[in-house]
Amino acid sequence: MVGQVSLARDDAASDRYAFCDEQRMSHRILIIEDDPDIARLVQMHLQDIDCKADIAVDGNEGISRFRAGEYDLVVLDLMLPGKDGISVCRELRSGEKYIPILMLTAKSSELDRVLGLEMGADDYLTKPFSIPELMARIKALFRRVDALSPSHVAPADGELIQYGDLSIDQSKHKVSIAGRNVDLTAREFELLACFARNPGRVYSRTQLLDQVWGYNHEGYEHTVNTHINRLRAKIEENAADPKYILTVWGIGYKFAEK
Repeated sequence: MVGQVSLARDDAASDRYAFCDEQRMSHRILIIEDDPDIARLVQMHLQDIDCKADIAVDGNEGISRFRAGEYDLVVLDLMLPGKDGISVCRELRSGEKYIPILMLTAKSSELDRVLGLEMGADDYLTKPFSIPELMARIKALFRRVDALSPSHVAPADGELIQYGDLSIDQSKHKVSIAGRNVDLTAREFELLACFARNPGRVYSRTQLLDQVWGYNHEGYEHTVNTHINRLRAKIEENAADPKYILTVWGIGYKFAEK
């Protein structure tokens, strides 16, 4: 081990990359990470999927590089000199253009993870992490962005979903209740839109991981629960007695039918 990530590229890891040859992509990524070994390792493996990556070693440099460049995704460490990852995430999210943010953190407490997600991070990995999983997460984020682009939205879905006082503008990624804007993270919005597009359909936690997160890893079902709770707290008048996102005991969740 070097730092907190394995440098080895064994046959198993190579096989994991091989299965994605048909999904090779050309994107520009900003890595904001103060550990040079981790940053260079991630940069090297991103080249394997045709991604060009720039490195910033602290929060202030990261913000400067982000503003000066055109990036498709940011890999952001939580613990940074200068400005920490939470502050950087908040500033990146203050811009008009939505860019996926994958947060890396050496902290394992739920509070730190939730705080990062509240500030607008789309996903997180706790150190130490495996390179194949990091690559899978990045590719999943790109697939979700592509799926939500106007050219990929099915006309039958429509751009505006209205349910009582709840309004979901899919093209603008905006949600309002009785005319009051509701601030949702990108993941919360996608979760809500997934439900609202299919009222009455029951989703298990693993199905939601596939639909919204773009991957399904055993043991990550608690992530769905956390997001559901936070989403309810923002859109429900009474989160303990929801009228939009309903629990189907023993199975999962569904959006209420009109």
